[in-house]
Amino acid sequence: MYTHSKETQSKLTPQMALDILKEGNQRFLNNLKANRNLLQQVNETKEGQFPFATILSCMDSRTSAELIFDQGLGDIFSIRVAGNILNEDIVGSMEYATKAVGTKIVLVLGHTRCGAIVGACNNVELGNLTGLLNKIKPAIEQESTTTEGRDGSNPTFVRNVTENNVRLTMEQIRKTSPIIAELESQGEIIITGGIYDVETGEVTFFDK
Repeated sequence: MYTHSKETQSKLTPQMALDILKEGNQRFLNNLKANRNLLQQVNETKEGQFPFATILSCMDSRTSAELIFDQGLGDIFSIRVAGNILNEDIVGSMEYATKAVGTKIVLVLGHTRCGAIVGACNNVELGNLTGLLNKIKPAIEQESTTTEGRDGSNPTFVRNVTENNVRLTMEQIRKTSPIIAELESQGEIIITGGIYDVETGEVTFFDK
């Protein structure tokens, strides 16, 4: 498996980048790793990097994007924070990744059994974590299908909030970054979302 160069990165379309992630997850599910020499990739990326994807995912130890999508050194910008929430620093990082470096896709990746989502659903308060969990509250408020058991003990409620959180984060990216929104409107990037299942290893990508 080759390391991306400026030339190979520039030839990728956003749809091709999405397909690479989907194919990588299929290899992960089938326990088939692409043949790559990581030490060789260290050498090949020493002068620069040309990742094709920017992925915002949770800090959960089970959700390493490089492993889930079977990618190597220099392939993706991986941004990780509890609950895959958004803030100014993360948006700035995404702007660098897309506008300056040229990644073709921004993927917001939530996951099942997310401790941050459960904590927000249970109104957990703990130091600075309180402010982080408050960023998930809009996803809770948007979940209107569940009338009873609206807490972290209800798997359906948690799943719905998890998906809402991903979708709201996608919209926040567009609203808070005119740079990224313009790249998307020009067809230079795709902004999409997905949910990783910690029980199966499968990523379910959103259609839109």
